[in-house]
Order: sequence, then structure tokens, then C-alpha cells
Amino acid sequence: MQAGLAGPAFFLYRRLPVANACGSHICLPHMSPDAFTELKKGSAETLVLAVLEDGPLHGYELAREIDRRSAGRLVFHVATLYTTLYRMERSGVISGRWVEKPGQRRRRFYRLTRAGRARLVLARRHWQDFVSAIDGVVVKPA
Repeated sequence: MQAGLAGPAFFLYRRLPVANACGSHICLPHMSPDAFTELKKGSAETLVLAVLEDGPLHGYELAREIDRRSAGRLVFHVATLYTTLYRMERSGVISGRWVEKPGQRRRRFYRLTRAGRARLVLARRHWQDFVSAIDGVVVKPA
């Protein structure tokens, strides 16, 4: 995977009773926390890029959209999401600007840059190659 695409800023989970907690988050009961951590690596920035492809959003909207698109299975913790966004902005794949509206607090809206669109194309290609390789090993031929 391309350098700079890592960042465990989210937790993948299914809404389960707290008794099924894995470490600091609730996870799928059949997966070990170590396997879970490995699945998360490298996905945070790709998720952000994919959502921002549809247009600018502020951090909270971005987290909600990831939650919505994943049917509640991918949840960003706001503090780590903002760390990811700042890192991505410094690397030039997204840009942010402050927007102030009367009666509301100011918010920073993020959008993809040209470099971010190129990174997303590459990340999607890597993701498809990865899934194809896993399927070649895991999925039994019909």
C-alpha cells in the first residue's frame, strides 16, 4: 500500500452487547482484536478520500457519512478523525477552509485536491488487488 495511507482512526464493529467487547471497542465476535487491527490499517485515509469525492464536508459530517455508508460498522472517533484530517491536509491530498455562518460555530470543511483524487484512484486499485488476492485464497471455486 502507498505510504501515507495508514491510520487507525476508526473502529469496525457490529452493535453488540458490551459483553462482546474487544479491547477498547466493540467488534465482530468471531475476530480477534489483532485481526481487527490489521484490517483497519491503511483504510482510514482511503475512506476519507472516498467520501470527500462526493463533495466537501466538515469532520462531523464526514464521520456520519462513513457510519451511514457502512451501515454502522465503521465508526470514526472524532479526536482521531481530526488527527487524520490534519495529517492528510499537511500531505496535500485534502484542503480545508473555515466557514462561519450566523448563529453557528465555525466549521472546517474539507475537499479533495488533485493529488487526493490521484491518491484515491491508486488506493482503489490497491484495494481491488488486495480483495482479489484474498478471494483467490479464501473463496472456494464453484
